[in-house]
Amino acid sequence: MDHGALVLLIAALAVFVGSLVQGGVGFGLGLVAAPVVTIMAPEVVPGALHVVNLTLALFTVALEWRKVDWRGVGWGVVGRFPGSAVGAIVVGYLSASTLGLAVGAMVLIAVLLTWRAAEVPRNAGTVVTAGLVSGVAGTATGIGGPPMALVFQSARGPQIRATLAMFFALGAAQSLFFLWWAGELTWHSLRFGALLVPCMVAGFLASGPLRRFLDRGRVRAGVLVLAAVSALALIVQSLF
Repeated sequence: MDHGALVLLIAALAVFVGSLVQGGVGFGLGLVAAPVVTIMAPEVVPGALHVVNLTLALFTVALEWRKVDWRGVGWGVVGRFPGSAVGAIVVGYLSASTLGLAVGAMVLIAVLLTWRAAEVPRNAGTVVTAGLVSGVAGTATGIGGPPMALVFQSARGPQIRATLAMFFALGAAQSLFFLWWAGELTWHSLRFGALLVPCMVAGFLASGPLRRFLDRGRVRAGVLVLAAVSALALIVQSLF
């Protein structure tokens, strides 16, 4: 097996696991796949990840679209739009490791502060802010789920998954546009992302049992744990 095929195989396995996790919790593809793909094929990041993110989000929306919180999605996109533009500029002019450390630290602090809280305030201000941070981090690093997930952590499983999926679909499309606009999107990254889509579909289809397990009152704990792990992964990825 040549080096290119091995890189693709390892990236595909990471996407499968990430899609399995996101299919159950509502986010997590970036957590699992972004560090692996960044190490194995940094030249395709973040474009390839956004191709997979967009496709996975559409699959989730198709399954649970009736549960989407459209008001929350609207406010999130209001924040995500300028955040995506900033993230695209950051890719070209600012160290991604510096941004990763800052976002990872912010998310980790937010998890620690809300761990014992009964409910995180969910209003226009908090959702717009989460969308902004998600746009910057997601566009620049491929890991943008935790900020929005923390705001929606008190919702039921289907609503979290459906709302985040719609937000991710619109956000990934925005990110791809702004990366193209900034000259940071290549055909190679788009092709690489397209090759990962079949493994994404397989992971999503395998996530049914995880969804049923988490929907028995375990979603909030899953969101907080995954957000914390995501933040730590982003910090480690940025450091090394």
